[in-house]
Amino acid sequence: MNTVIVTNIKCGGCEKSILSSLQKAGLRNVSVDLAEQKVSFEGDSEAAKKVLSKMGYPEAGSPEAKSLMKKAKSYVSCAIGRMK
Repeated sequence: MNTVIVTNIKCGGCEKSILSSLQKAGLRNVSVDLAEQKVSFEGDSEAAKKVLSKMGYPEAGSPEAKSLMKKAKSYVSCAIGRMK
């Protein structure tokens, strides 16, 4: 099991979007811990980090984690997750 600590996870909508996107990318047993900002999964961790960053949930401590654009993308992912 791989775990990535990310930024910008705010709610259940974010969680739904992350679960759906990572499963579509071929990762298995995906789980999201909102309180800890952790995403766990089985599969390619680099692929997961790429998908998460593209959605607006970059790895904590990375240069992207401070990006306002990534925060904006996470709000879009959140909204999409809430509509599903």
